Amino acid sequence: MSSNTIEPTWSRTDRAKAAAKLMLGWVALLWVLEVVDYATGHALDQYGVLARDPDTLPGVVTGSFLHLGFDHVASNSVPLLVLGFIAALSGIRRFLAVCGIIIVAEGLGTWLISPPNTMTLGASGVVFGLFGYLLIRGFVERKIVGIAVSLAIAAYWGTTMLTGILPIHEGISWQGHLCGLVAGIATAVCHRRPAPHNLAGARLTG
Repeated sequence: MSSNTIEPTWSRTDRAKAAAKLMLGWVALLWVLEVVDYATGHALDQYGVLARDPDTLPGVVTGSFLHLGFDHVASNSVPLLVLGFIAALSGIRRFLAVCGIIIVAEGLGTWLISPPNTMTLGASGVVFGLFGYLLIRGFVERKIVGIAVSLAIAAYWGTTMLTGILPIHEGISWQGHLCGLVAGIATAVCHRRPAPHNLAGARLTG
């Protein structure tokens, strides 16, 4: 006789607690890194995304965790905390996979299309990626709650995100924002949650 082991399901409260801890830890890490950067005379800023320089490709990942000053990290903290928390409610492993894809795709896109000799840092690309991901995830998965979340996010942050991808603000990487948004949307389409298995029809054989 054979059987399948079914993993225990987290309650909504458990998921919410895990999501909150993860995002609070993430945002705290950004602040710690900025404190270290300030204390070392901005020594960490060199690990951002330097456009089309092969030697700085690791910055594709590290650039999302570094900022140009405390005002910069403060402006990204709240949207990252809120959007990350909402996205993480669907599962921590799934959330980490989604964020990993967004960070790499956004970083590579920024590395490719930014003007020469420009350094890009900040978590705003991830913020735009999570916005794009949540914006269409509900429609892609055809879930009423997800669609409601998508509409609420579009209503609250839509205008800000739209202006963020336009080349109208000097010193702001609209390229990073645009690449993040596209990466988030693509991730929602390609990383949709599969339909649950119908255990009622499962059979045990001996």
